[in-house]
Amino acid sequence: MSEPKKHRIYTMTFAGVYPHYVTKAEKKGRTRKEVDTIIFWLTGYDKASLDKIISNKINFEAFFEEAPRLNPNVSKITGVICGHRVEDIEDELIRKVRYLDKLIDELAKGKSMEKILRQ
Repeated sequence: MSEPKKHRIYTMTFAGVYPHYVTKAEKKGRTRKEVDTIIFWLTGYDKASLDKIISNKINFEAFFEEAPRLNPNVSKITGVICGHRVEDIEDELIRKVRYLDKLIDELAKGKSMEKILRQ
């Protein structure tokens, strides 16, 4: 029996999705800097490492595997994104990607950075 096919998110590059995060935020009057702040908070990356990830076209699997540290408050990220409760997603990588999607969604919906960053 063959292994189940991995979700396409495993091979998608972070660089391919990042501009969509920025566009979504900017359409709602938010900034690229706020998007980056969310990414830094969630993953522990900084500006230099994020720029390198984008230029090297790292896929999402490597993006999260190589993240300096996942924020200890990720368990506070709850709710529905793409029709699924974030906290109930079993696949670890997909859950992490949905955490990021959820945070960007909250930014676009006008939540304060303080609330988005679970402070």
